[in-house]
Amino acid sequence: MIGPGILEYEFFQNALLAGLLASLSCGIIGSYVVVKRMVSISGGISHAAFGGVGLGYLFGVDPLAGAFGFTTAVALGIGVLKEKAGQNLDTLVAAVWAAGMAVGIICISLAPGYAPDLFSYLFGNILLVPRSDIVMMAVLCGVVLLLVAVLYTQLQAVTFDEEYARVMDLPVTWLSLLLLVLVAITVVMLIRVVGIILVIALLTLPAATARGFSKTLFSMMAFSVCLGLVFSLGGLWLSSLLDIPSGATIILLATAGYVISLPFSRIGSG
Repeated sequence: MIGPGILEYEFFQNALLAGLLASLSCGIIGSYVVVKRMVSISGGISHAAFGGVGLGYLFGVDPLAGAFGFTTAVALGIGVLKEKAGQNLDTLVAAVWAAGMAVGIICISLAPGYAPDLFSYLFGNILLVPRSDIVMMAVLCGVVLLLVAVLYTQLQAVTFDEEYARVMDLPVTWLSLLLLVLVAITVVMLIRVVGIILVIALLTLPAATARGFSKTLFSMMAFSVCLGLVFSLGGLWLSSLLDIPSGATIILLATAGYVISLPFSRIGSG
């Protein structure tokens, strides 16, 4: 059970920081994902991250660094193919989803030795996030916040109405690719918290819940960040209390929050 004294331990301080950073990033980028209806694309990117983890094990680098490079390349690839080649989006996402997982499985099977942290990358464990990953998450979160702050108006236009954005002579293709890269960055940040398998849920559920109670994109982002923090820290507390996996507990709490909010959000939006 969590008591006041546990705050003195570095592992719990890291868990709190990880929850805060993940909530900031997923609340902001998740709002774009939900409004622009990019959930399937984001799901493909998140599961493709396993390929980057496998490449990290194979070449002896940090698996999260491998996931960052691989997911960024996949996000850009999806964006380019969608814009330039006119590929069917559902088929493209399915191919990326499956190929990324397959690459990860093959790379891990070829990597020398045993992959000790593989389970935490797949299913997450917020209590095992090391300080080095906290630093990386902080840098990535800073990049996300900076880019969104600088390009907020342009990204908002592309998110709500691409045709209008083109009429306004905005670089729609470039902004769409940037948004996909921001999704990839957020996916990497969330891997340590809830794992690759459950990333898409934490990326979308707080934002989907917040949308029913928000009138503007900014208020949706702010509410989503708060919800993400409640779900992350609440899940951390419940997992410690009940001695169950933290990632799954966070997602179940987020799901419960979303389901409970549905009738109220209908009233608020109706």
